[in-house]
Amino acid sequence: MSTVTIDPNTRRVPPLGGFNLTVLGLELKRMLRNRRTVIFTLVLPAALLLTFGGQDGWDDPAGSGNVAAYILISMAMYGAALTSAATGSAVAMERALGWSRQLRLTPLNPVVYIVMKTLVALVMGGIAILVVNLVGAFVGKADMPVDVWVASAVVALLCTLTFAALGVFVGYVVPGENAMQILGPGLALLSFLGGLFIPLDQYADWVREIAYWTPMYGVAEVARSPLTHELPWYAVINAVGWFALFVAGAAWRMSKDTARV
Repeated sequence: MSTVTIDPNTRRVPPLGGFNLTVLGLELKRMLRNRRTVIFTLVLPAALLLTFGGQDGWDDPAGSGNVAAYILISMAMYGAALTSAATGSAVAMERALGWSRQLRLTPLNPVVYIVMKTLVALVMGGIAILVVNLVGAFVGKADMPVDVWVASAVVALLCTLTFAALGVFVGYVVPGENAMQILGPGLALLSFLGGLFIPLDQYADWVREIAYWTPMYGVAEVARSPLTHELPWYAVINAVGWFALFVAGAAWRMSKDTARV
């Protein structure tokens, strides 16, 4: 009986590093089956919007809309950030279950794997933004021009990339379910400190000086800029800087993880 020797150098590499819609669809379905993720995506952001809303000054003008619209954008940003971070941090459970090790035996490129994670995070963040906007429009009495509504939603969605990268970074650093136990309270604290829940002009001067350096400050200002028509240059630097830092951290930890035998 003759044996067939396969030369590993002749092995065909799949196109696009193994990227395919089937794997992407499975990742998305897996996230939607997670009850905790659904609560973060559909329930929590809308509940926070209604909790913060309905108070005196709800209809006061703010930029090209009203205060309700200002709060709506902030809550949409928080919900999308929380959801995308949870999606990114799922790599922690996958590493704990050995799924990441199994993927390293396949032709799937690690970078492509993270890209698919990012796309899933964008979809989940988009769902959170959509739910908050619908609640704000029909229940929360938000009022702003349609173009501002669309622009703020798109910008908020792009800003979620920062927290998707943060989730992946934390997922590679923190083991198992501890990732979201850190990210959940951490993002809530950053949201308070970064002016997402409470305007910074209501804080003491020393608190504001700290807030300007936090990851949530920059993205909050960027997401609300279509409504407020105000975007300080240092807020843009903050948003870009933290995004680059989290991406670099996630890439570094991913390279360490995939280098293991």
